[in-house]
Amino acid sequence: MSDRSDVIEVLARYVRAADHRDPKAMADIFLPDATVEIFYSNRSAQTKLGELSGAETIGNAVRDMMAPHPERGWSHHTTFDHIVTINGDEAAIDAQFIVYNTVGLERPIGGWPAGVSGAQGTITPIESGYYRPRLRRVNGSWRIARHVIVHDLPMAFPGA
Repeated sequence: MSDRSDVIEVLARYVRAADHRDPKAMADIFLPDATVEIFYSNRSAQTKLGELSGAETIGNAVRDMMAPHPERGWSHHTTFDHIVTINGDEAAIDAQFIVYNTVGLERPIGGWPAGVSGAQGTITPIESGYYRPRLRRVNGSWRIARHVIVHDLPMAFPGA
C-alpha cells in the first residue's frame, strides 16, 4: 500500500474502534503521549468541549464517554472527502464525518408479516463534522499524535 492508503487506514481503524466501543483497538492507533481535542463549531466560532491526553485515556473514552449501543443497535462512523498531506514521517488528514445510529426492529414472535421484505429498523444520522488527525510514522507504522474533532452540533458528555 502507499503511504496515503496507510494513513487513511488509520482513520478507518479509528472509526471502527469507536463503533465497536473497543478501548484497546482505539489506544493502539495513538502514540503513547497523543492528545485529542474536541470542539463544537458554530459558524466558524469554535468552542472547546474537552481534551484527552495519553493513548490509554483516549482508548478508554470510547467506553466511558460514548453512549452504549441500545438493544439491536449499532453506530456507523463514516468518513469521506479525505484531504491527505504527507511530509516524510509526518502526515495530516482533514476528513468529513457522519455518524449513523442503526437500530433493528425486533422480529415478531410469529415472524415478519406477509409482504414485509428488506431491512427492518431505522438508520438515523446523529453526528457530523470534521476529523483532523496528525500522524507520525514510528518504526514503519503510522499512529495518531494529535487528533482534532470538530462537531457541527453541540455535545453533552457524561458527568459534564
